[in-house]
Amino acid sequence: MRDPILSISGLDAHYGDFQALYGVDMEVMAGEVIAVIGANGAGKTTLMRSVCGLLKNTPGSVRWKGQPIGALRADQVAQQGIALVPEGRMLFPSLSVEENLIIGGQSGRSGPWNLQRVFDLFPILEERRAVPATALSGGQQQMVAIGRALMSNPDLLMMDEISLGLAPVVIKSIYEALPGIVGEGLTVVVVEQDIAKALSVSSRVYCLQEGRVTLDGASDAVSREDISRAYFGV
Repeated sequence: MRDPILSISGLDAHYGDFQALYGVDMEVMAGEVIAVIGANGAGKTTLMRSVCGLLKNTPGSVRWKGQPIGALRADQVAQQGIALVPEGRMLFPSLSVEENLIIGGQSGRSGPWNLQRVFDLFPILEERRAVPATALSGGQQQMVAIGRALMSNPDLLMMDEISLGLAPVVIKSIYEALPGIVGEGLTVVVVEQDIAKALSVSSRVYCLQEGRVTLDGASDAVSREDISRAYFGV
């Protein structure tokens, strides 16, 4: 049996005195698309932040390719090949589309993703490359955020609520780009509130409720009842 590329074991996470995650366990195999679902406040973003080094944890609580990374800084985690598309996009408002993308490539990791490859994936960004990134529509800004993460040539791409606040037609266009991303050999973790969308693009799904994993299964095998119990605790 293959070893997981990412292994999370007994992960706790805190914001000061507030505990947001309780003993979370998760495994991600190379080449998978994993969905993480759950209500607001369930701990999804905290989980992403913990993996990416934005929240420090005990070293062995997060393992990447077998090595403990739970206590590494975010820049050290990025150098390992993990990239985050953060909730809310977090683009640099003073920089153009092209400049935001170029910043993503500062890790110096080699791989298939470069500026032209991102423009091929999202042609509208090439048309608007000189425009301030935050002057774009919400959907185009999300494309910049995804492209910026890809520019680091990661092995694992983590996308946090990429459809939040976007029109359905825009969400559709962004998710239509996912096969072109995964086709480059990437492993992907998608945090998504749209349960149907999450299940349709993933091979396995985890559900969080109040900081705990309440469901773990194949996306095409979990039932509506399973999800309802895991999501709402009823």
